[in-house]
Amino acid sequence: MSTDRDLLRGHLPTGPDAPGLRLRFGADAAGIERLAASLRGEAFAPHRHDTYAIGVTLRGVQTFRYRGERRHCLPGEWHVLHPDEVHDGAAGTDEGFGYRIIYLDPALVRESLGGAPLPFVPDPVVRPRPAAPGLTGWLADLDRPLDEVERVELVVAVTDLLTRHAAARPGRSRPLPAGAARPAPLPAGATRSAPLPVGAVARRSGLAVAAVSRVRDLILADPTVAHPAAELERVTGLDRWTVARQFRAAFGTSPSRFRTLRQLDRARVLMRAGVPLREVAAAAGFADQSHLTRMFKRAYGLTPSSWTAAATGPAASAASAAGSTAPAAGSTAPAAGSAASMARTTAAMSS
Repeated sequence: MSTDRDLLRGHLPTGPDAPGLRLRFGADAAGIERLAASLRGEAFAPHRHDTYAIGVTLRGVQTFRYRGERRHCLPGEWHVLHPDEVHDGAAGTDEGFGYRIIYLDPALVRESLGGAPLPFVPDPVVRPRPAAPGLTGWLADLDRPLDEVERVELVVAVTDLLTRHAAARPGRSRPLPAGAARPAPLPAGATRSAPLPVGAVARRSGLAVAAVSRVRDLILADPTVAHPAAELERVTGLDRWTVARQFRAAFGTSPSRFRTLRQLDRARVLMRAGVPLREVAAAAGFADQSHLTRMFKRAYGLTPSSWTAAATGPAASAASAAGSTAPAAGSTAPAAGSAASMARTTAAMSS
């Protein structure tokens, strides 16, 4: 494991003495985000995201509060966070810490399990025994895009890790989070490596996967649109209460929160492109910039300005913040350069 850790440490975005927070995003694939982070003298506020988060600490001590307990993750140890579970994050020493992480759409986990319930790992810190031998490689070269086969292989590696450690429960059990479930018992002859067809598992688990997947697709088509409950009932053929319960069971979060996170996905693309925050808020479907800021901090533990500075550098963050200044009261003329700014917004969203 030390060899793997040394390989990954060479790609941290900053050295151990660099203050502040630095984020470096890897090449994404559908439903997969990879990230390298270095943090010193900063902290993530309590937040939650609607993906699985599987990361490895490379330097220093990472400490975080998760499900009512303070946890510590040392170099070489992995941490596994369930979708929609509140957590924070900070350095356990003055040295700071560095890590690499994979964010994975729970829909991919469910698909790789043939529609079985989402696995929940009760102990979020996975020791440096051969816990994730296949995952280190996917984090070593963040800039290399994943092809279709590699994407499947990464999802399988993560799912196998989740399933293995969901089964290895400590003596003191804690309640499962909403939407999580212990792996369903398999019929004779079936194995996790050869899952049953989605429909068969869905019938056994009582989930209308196809119906709630239509809600997911509807939101993905345009997350800026808030669909009324009656429309969700129409596309699923289920009542609104069943939609809410089954969507969470299938995808680890609620329909409304899933929509908010997809709005924030759009916002992050625009922020990294240097679009002013007030325009980001409008393009992503938020009521205003303050609404964007509240939702962003709840999801990522940072304000949009802090995140932009960590992801793109202080200069880009200052430019974005400067562009977010509201026009003078009563002004109806467009601000100087607004046409160019709107062009940047359109280009960033279409890229």
